[in-house]
Order: sequence, then structure tokens, then C-alpha cells
Amino acid sequence: MGSMSIWHWLIVLVVVLVVFGTKKLRGAGGDLGSAVKNFKDAMREGEESANKPEAVAAQSQTAHSETKKENV
Repeated sequence: MGSMSIWHWLIVLVVVLVVFGTKKLRGAGGDLGSAVKNFKDAMREGEESANKPEAVAAQSQTAHSETKKENV
């Protein structure tokens, strides 16, 4: 009784489709997919910059100068 069978999951899927509709679910899936892609790209850029010490120093100088500009 405590476990969910395939029929329970199919009923839940049908209810979600009826409530939200396929267009909203497709849009949400696309948004989620682009968010994951952007996250992976950012992680890849972070790994590349971590392997280059001069790039890290340049980024920290840029961030420091931007902070000074915001405080003025």
C-alpha cells in the first residue's frame, strides 16, 4: 500500500497535463533545459579560468575596480 505503482504515476501525469496543459509544460521544460545548459557553460568557464592563474588575477582586478565604481 505504501509504494506507488505505475498506474498511480500515470494518473498523476494525466492530472498534471489537464491542470497545466501541454504548452505550459513544454515552456517550463524549455526554460529548465536552457537553465541547465547555462549552468553547465558557467561551470566549464569556471574550470577553464581556474586552470589559468593569470585569468583569475585579471578577473579579481576587474571585480575590485567595479566594486570601487559602485561605491562612488
